[in-house]
Amino acid sequence: MNVDVTPLPGIGVRKDFALSSGRRVGVVTHRDGHIELIVSKADDPDACLASLPFTAEEAGTLANLLGAPQLVARLTEEHRELAGVSTRQLPVRTGSPFDGRTLGDAALRSRTGVSVVAVMRAGHVHPSPHPEFVFTAGDVLVAVGTTEGLDQAATILRHG
Repeated sequence: MNVDVTPLPGIGVRKDFALSSGRRVGVVTHRDGHIELIVSKADDPDACLASLPFTAEEAGTLANLLGAPQLVARLTEEHRELAGVSTRQLPVRTGSPFDGRTLGDAALRSRTGVSVVAVMRAGHVHPSPHPEFVFTAGDVLVAVGTTEGLDQAATILRHG
């Protein structure tokens, strides 16, 4: 899929792509750091039908919502023929005892047998995080393991 990048002099940069319906969806990153999600009119790709302002945190959360399911779906497809192996998204919520602590502190692998294969943060994938990787509220861990192990890992992330 092609993403068009259009400099907007005095404003910032527009990055968008065409949907199968013909509409264009994209993001305008303003010079001052503001972010807008934009949707074009169906009959005029240069005319904006809707514009939603986002904070950086909101944009990151939306990116995690859109990106993590795709990553999990790919991993699930790859593990489909491996009996007993599941893939799941595990959020680090505000108030989690691991907000601000490391993957090593959580000891998920040794406590549950679950492997964290990636962390989604603010729209970025951090593959194969090291034990020193520091979690932040809003992170979404992509984990692989048994159903029981994944349930235990989710409990640990919530309660310690």
